[in-house]
Amino acid sequence: MIELRNIYKRLGNKEVLRGVDLKIEPEETMVIIGGSGEGKSVLLKHMIGLMHPDQGEVLIDGEKITQLPASELNRVRSKFGMLFQYAALFDSMNVKENVGFALYEHTDLPELEISRVVKEKLELVHLSGIESMMPSELSGGMKKRVGLARALAREPKIILYDEPTTGLDPIHADMINNLIIELKERLKVTSVVVTHDMRSAFKIADRIAMLYKGKIIALGAVKEFENPTDPIVRQFVFGEATGPITENG
Repeated sequence: MIELRNIYKRLGNKEVLRGVDLKIEPEETMVIIGGSGEGKSVLLKHMIGLMHPDQGEVLIDGEKITQLPASELNRVRSKFGMLFQYAALFDSMNVKENVGFALYEHTDLPELEISRVVKEKLELVHLSGIESMMPSELSGGMKKRVGLARALAREPKIILYDEPTTGLDPIHADMINNLIIELKERLKVTSVVVTHDMRSAFKIADRIAMLYKGKIIALGAVKEFENPTDPIVRQFVFGEATGPITENG
């Protein structure tokens, strides 16, 4: 479904990605872990075409998107839904307008049909009857779920999650984890989750990839990360203050 081939990307004087290779299979949940500033979100932006690599290729559903013109890139992007780190709801719009935003902007659907889709997507994330509420009236967990409903509005084949549990207490974080699993099973979507929350990673992942100093240094099933032998991976997974990550800066 998604393939990254030898991706390099420099931002300013920092080489953020240094030859990333990664294949994500249809309907799997790939979790990408790594420390702050390691390029996890940059990797997501390459998948959706918001950034272009300095070197390498990105393939979505078998199609090379690296050199596509804007009109064709928008067609590919329609396969994606994205949940941003802090939901990124529009403060001046109510829940209905937020969830239906892409439908208002990119389709000619009548108002009645948009209302139906919004209601359906809110029900998928276990929020019903809140269409008229404003973002300021929502809890952090509700904002995340409204953001997820918006990501689902155009029936995406791929959902990208950027730190989906950040800012949430353990109970609401686990609710988001359960939703990610539920939506994958119910909608048969491919999911890519960027996180440093190992509890979440172990619960939702089919496979985990660790990004460190611009490269994927470990890739495998969840059980391979439960007791890793690589000292870098081990330090990150167990959240230890001392080890090669801190020693090497």
